[in-house]
Amino acid sequence: MARRERGGRAPDPGSGTRAARPRRNGALTELHIHGLGAIDDVTLDLDPGLTVVTGETGAGKTMVVTGLSLLFGGRADPGRVRANGRAGVEGRLALPADSPVWARVADAGAEPDDDGTLILARTVSAEGRSRAHLGGRSVPVGVVAEISEDLLALHGQTDQLRLTRPAEQRRALDRYAGAAHLALVEEHRQAHARWRRLADDLEHRRGQTRELAQTAEVLRRGLEEIAAVAPQPDEDTQLDAQAARLGDADALRVAADEARLALVGDTTGDLGAGDDAPQDAVSALAAAQRALAAAGDPELRTLATRLGDVGAVVADVGLELAGYVADLDADPARLAEVLDRRAAITALVRTYADPPSGVAGVLAWAQDAEERLGRLDVSDEALERLTADRDAAREELRALSVRVTAGRTAAADGFAADVGRELAGLAMAAARVSFAVDTDPEHPGPEGADEVALLLAAHPGAPARPVHKGASGGELSRVMLAIEVVFAGADPVPVMVFDEVDAGVGGQAAGEIGRRLAALAAEHQVVVVTHLAQVAAFADTHLVVDKSADTGAGVTATDIRAVTGEDRVRELARMLSGLTDSDTGQAHARELLEKARTR
Repeated sequence: MARRERGGRAPDPGSGTRAARPRRNGALTELHIHGLGAIDDVTLDLDPGLTVVTGETGAGKTMVVTGLSLLFGGRADPGRVRANGRAGVEGRLALPADSPVWARVADAGAEPDDDGTLILARTVSAEGRSRAHLGGRSVPVGVVAEISEDLLALHGQTDQLRLTRPAEQRRALDRYAGAAHLALVEEHRQAHARWRRLADDLEHRRGQTRELAQTAEVLRRGLEEIAAVAPQPDEDTQLDAQAARLGDADALRVAADEARLALVGDTTGDLGAGDDAPQDAVSALAAAQRALAAAGDPELRTLATRLGDVGAVVADVGLELAGYVADLDADPARLAEVLDRRAAITALVRTYADPPSGVAGVLAWAQDAEERLGRLDVSDEALERLTADRDAAREELRALSVRVTAGRTAAADGFAADVGRELAGLAMAAARVSFAVDTDPEHPGPEGADEVALLLAAHPGAPARPVHKGASGGELSRVMLAIEVVFAGADPVPVMVFDEVDAGVGGQAAGEIGRRLAALAAEHQVVVVTHLAQVAAFADTHLVVDKSADTGAGVTATDIRAVTGEDRVRELARMLSGLTDSDTGQAHARELLEKARTR
């Protein structure tokens, strides 16, 4: 087993600014939530930049994140629906004309609103039924979820916990390595499945040789029986028609002769009609045509022409009837032959197919049997071929594993440096992060032969240990946030949501988290649910969630309001000290706002 440790320390990234922002790739301008959790009915006007959501614990801040998740195709939880029985979320997105989202919207049959924005809506009932609307059209929730990949990225505490797992750290490293590397990992996954399939098949054949040989013999006998009869597609239907015609040949001939006599007369003398036979239809039509043609009226002449056409059609039918009678065969020997053939095919159908499926069912069984025989072959030659195929697949997998390992090793330094750069700005400048890539070429998994671990040396002289073992709660939060920020900075989606990713952090690090999120908001619309005043001070828009008891309805109601000026100072003071009217707390809040503005 080979072990590689890749990593690096990055310098302090310096101070961030709130400079003029470049052209955005879109923003959520309005959010309407009703009947969701403690929220009865609120409408939020959202601005570009950094929006923070604060409020007392239990007030319902998370419902904003839940509403956004629902709106963009997330899983519906009927337990979140209020007692009125239906919850709904509606949002309005402003997207540039060249956004790739518009092509997917058009494919779904949706259209922009009159002002050029895109409206999304989602409703959930207390029974769990969910409906989604996109651009005024009802669409499957999966369509919205697919489109949301280009619209929203949600980062929460669940993501942080997930990133403590080695498998997720490996996937994070693969994601950092880029699209070409991810395609290589997918190729490895398919090659691994192919190798396992061949290896399992070989083991199965070797372990159950006798049973498989018996099954193969039964299939071969069935195929031989079907081959002896050699039924053709739709032959049973054709034989039924032939048997019916041969069995009723005399009655059919009488009917055809009577019809021919009535239409064209006994033109050949083979019908035995005397001179007193009734006039045939062709003669009657000819007489009528001559009478009309001799008249001088143009309208009658037109009718005469139409009668001539009718007479031609009648004559053609008479000729076809004559041909039908000539081809009609009343041969008893032929009838017996058809009946014997039909009996043989019926026997096959009873044995190898459901009666309603007929010959088609027999042919389908034969095709399936041929394929099964190929899998049941336990001859020495077949086992040798399968062994060669398995070994070739294993060599292909081995070569791909080497390439996947090389890609991870090459990406590890850059990823560790980027994470270290973010940690330096989060009051962990002395920390050193690295990746350990442990490779076991003899036991590859679907995603490669590597086990990847993110290591952290929190201070000089400390040994590098797996991050979930070597970090305190606050350090772990900062490491996970640094990873999120590394990915978020390269994410093309217009809207980013961070749900209390600053848990367990305080002091100077909290202020640096706020500065990092504000820097992200220069290119994205960022919505942050936070309990830290140091983070909230960096917001362009500050929303406060208030909770109150609705005694009339017997429920808890939540309202969301935007705060500015002194209201915002009081909210920051509450977050700092729990006292909104404290002079000291308000002074500290004003100082935070000033520092955030200058930084």
